Amino acid sequence: MFRALNYRNYRYYYAGQSVSLIGVWVQNIAMSWLVYRLTGSALLLGTIAFSLQIPSLFIAPFAGVLADRWDRRKVIMYSQVLLMLVAFMLAWLTLTDRINVTWIIAMALTNGVILGFDTPFRQSFVPDIITRREDLSNAIALNSSLYNLARFVGPPIGGVLIALVGEGWCFFINGVSFVTVIAAMMAMRIQKVKRSPRYGSIFAQLREGVSYAWTFRSLRYLITLVALSSFFGLPFQALLPIFAADVLGGGSEMLGILTGALGAGALTGAFFLASRKNIHSIPGITLKASLMFAVGLSVFALSSLTLLSLIAMVVTGFGMIVHFNSTNTLIQSIADEDKRGRVVSLYSMTFMGITPLGSLLAGSVAEYIGVPFTVFAFSLVCLASALLFGKRLRTVYTSLARKMISHRK
Repeated sequence: MFRALNYRNYRYYYAGQSVSLIGVWVQNIAMSWLVYRLTGSALLLGTIAFSLQIPSLFIAPFAGVLADRWDRRKVIMYSQVLLMLVAFMLAWLTLTDRINVTWIIAMALTNGVILGFDTPFRQSFVPDIITRREDLSNAIALNSSLYNLARFVGPPIGGVLIALVGEGWCFFINGVSFVTVIAAMMAMRIQKVKRSPRYGSIFAQLREGVSYAWTFRSLRYLITLVALSSFFGLPFQALLPIFAADVLGGGSEMLGILTGALGAGALTGAFFLASRKNIHSIPGITLKASLMFAVGLSVFALSSLTLLSLIAMVVTGFGMIVHFNSTNTLIQSIADEDKRGRVVSLYSMTFMGITPLGSLLAGSVAEYIGVPFTVFAFSLVCLASALLFGKRLRTVYTSLARKMISHRK
């Protein structure tokens, strides 16, 4: 299950991220609660999620082209420094009582721009430090386990810290946590990757990558599944403060518990995926996980009982992380090496860039029909997209088998 940790550089990467990601989740929970405390608006909660993620829709594809050209480690280091500065700025504004919704949206947009550029570099960087392709799925799954361990630990810590010292110190803690990942990246010893010369404009290479992903049927099916799940499935996270306060009658602690339950399911799913030794089973796992995600989300949407909501969050988290990470594994395993950065950027764009559009739509619809019915209706679309993907499963199996045979040769 932990075989990717045999790689020295990956151990540094894993250790640095383990601290930083907890800080990120403390900040995320604090930002959501701060917006809800200041406004009480579902629409503004959706707007903040939109501001955090919409830049990826425009930036990630171009960043993917550059990830096939530039030194990935250096770019990741620079982006982490910028994210640290944003966290400190948020802390200063909040602790000095200068914070308002306009500032939060501005900081969320800035954060989103940096992440939109950073994500394709980070995702395509993992194969640079995992030299054996058969260990790549394990590394991606361990990355996910790390992210979801932080999701499990960070929100409850954030909920308690909000109650004790306020949101400002949560932002400050996140800023300090970036020091660990920057130090870890500096400690790595990476062999300089010889990349083939790139000719033509960035736009031409972007078109080449999009055309490649669209005409390759298996990649098209996988990216379409992620796009629909991201647009209709993931926006529920932006509305969790309303479920915590209005549906379940709790406060910031309840928000932390709900997010922690989601993280517990996701962490379990990540470890489940990491334990898979045979990559050939991943397409079937992707289908089952996408179905589990949709069903869990529909139950959560209609539940008014705390225990049932927590169970549904665990199921949703498990299905969500196995669905998205197994899809990521398949995309990176099937795509050609010289186009990996661009294909991964399309995955990042659909995973992060499409979600804010869904969050904005969900917040708007929720103003009219209510949050629970909005999330339930969206979950039915996710269920339909998973069933449609099931009809295309054989094509994905065939593409994966052919790629594995070509690598052995």
